[in-house]
Amino acid sequence: MEERLEQPELDALWLPGDPIASAERLAAAAAEPDRSEVVRAELQTQRARALGLQGRFDEAEALLESLEPASGVLEVRVLLERGRLRSAAGLAGEAVPVLEAALRTARRDGDVALAVESALALADADRPHTLQWIDEGLSDLSATGDPRTLRWGVVLHELRGWALLREGDAAAALVSFENAVEHAEAYGTLDQQFAAQWAFARGLREAGRTAEAREIQRRLASERPDEPAVLAELEALSDAPDDDAPEARAPDDGMPEGKHTIES
Repeated sequence: MEERLEQPELDALWLPGDPIASAERLAAAAAEPDRSEVVRAELQTQRARALGLQGRFDEAEALLESLEPASGVLEVRVLLERGRLRSAAGLAGEAVPVLEAALRTARRDGDVALAVESALALADADRPHTLQWIDEGLSDLSATGDPRTLRWGVVLHELRGWALLREGDAAAALVSFENAVEHAEAYGTLDQQFAAQWAFARGLREAGRTAEAREIQRRLASERPDEPAVLAELEALSDAPDDDAPEARAPDDGMPEGKHTIES
């Protein structure tokens, strides 16, 4: 079996919401003398991702170029991070074919986790086809029983819910949000479980089921009294009529999508 960077180690090195510290930690790990060249290079691809999140696109691209030619898992990671960089830079037209290549390569190698990551990146970059890429990611996910990989189901189902809400289909969105809650309870972190419940309650409000939404948000507030997203929802619900079942509408632009997204 090809030696590779193990996901638990990557999870430990990556600090969600702090790409500067993440880049430093990844660079330090890559510099450790007992690393294999493949693992060292994989760590550098994740450092490139952290640089991209800081807007340091030229540095990140140069780092990825230094890792080529690449094969196997490293090839997938280089393609995936290059596509993410171009997407983050607002170059969706350039990002999509690179991410499609990452998806094809991951599938060729039977790497379910990286195939799902690639599909998720495509869902973000290729907005006209977001639902298609989410469904492809869910199809890939059905081929694994690995609990850590199955955690991506939380992200996929929740993103599907947001996309459906944008299209005005609150009933279908609620099904996706419910699936996200189920996946979070089975495989997710505590933060993912909390965020999935919040998203489900937000979907309930959009569907006009305000009494149920209010009950969930109050419970979440008791768990995390200072959570801004929960406080904002409770304020919105205080002015909402009870279970009026209004006509479904697209959510406002301020919806904090992907609150739970895995950043590794």
